[in-house]
Amino acid sequence: MTGKKDIEDWWSTSIIDMEPGKIAFRGRPVEDLIGNVGFAQMIWLMLRGELPDPGQARLLEAALVASVDHGPQAPSIACARMAVTCGLALNNAMASAVNFLGDVHGGAGEQLVALFQSIDAAGGPPAVAAEIERFRATEGKYIPGYGHRFHKSGDPRAPRLLALVDELAAQGGISGRFAAIAREIEAHLGKGRARPVPMNIDGATAVIFAELGFAPPLARGIFCLSRSVGILAHAWEQMQQGGRNKGPLPPDYTWTYTGPET
Repeated sequence: MTGKKDIEDWWSTSIIDMEPGKIAFRGRPVEDLIGNVGFAQMIWLMLRGELPDPGQARLLEAALVASVDHGPQAPSIACARMAVTCGLALNNAMASAVNFLGDVHGGAGEQLVALFQSIDAAGGPPAVAAEIERFRATEGKYIPGYGHRFHKSGDPRAPRLLALVDELAAQGGISGRFAAIAREIEAHLGKGRARPVPMNIDGATAVIFAELGFAPPLARGIFCLSRSVGILAHAWEQMQQGGRNKGPLPPDYTWTYTGPET
């Protein structure tokens, strides 16, 4: 027979304690958090059960800021704008766009944190060549987090993020070993090539997530939080601009038909 305790345990959680007149996150009263804790710190608290130190919070916030948007050519942003032109509300447009963040668009960070961890477990930078070969044999030749279809000469976000990683590592706030692995991968991928294969935003944020100790799936989850800001901004802008049923191309452009002739 099901009792009151069984019912209360059905959705047991260590995240929030709530009753009339009381709200506490991870044991901390909400009124103590409001006005004293930033959003990046709150994300850390909710996911990790503790507050980050200032250096960790600053690095996480940098990753969040860097990934908010990459323009209407990004599938998730395009989806949000198209959804609005079909009459969807902001929450529907945002939900549709976040669902675009899969393995190819939005999932590189998760894949790369996992790769960093496997290289770290195998011995660090000296193990890069062997682990890259293993990765390519099981996952395909493309190494996530390196190169960019738009920023051919280098993603402008990556060097700034890596500089912040180096700064915190020099202060002893993080180990710096995942940054060393990431740079060794970059050097390995560039060998024998006329043009290097520089780290992109996914690579740099993956370094941050790995250095901060986040599990690989959380790299994708945190990226979704970050990109949701850009998704919201573009959906709202499209609402102000108006337009109905706007597809991915202007109406003067059509698709290439490859089926049988009529």
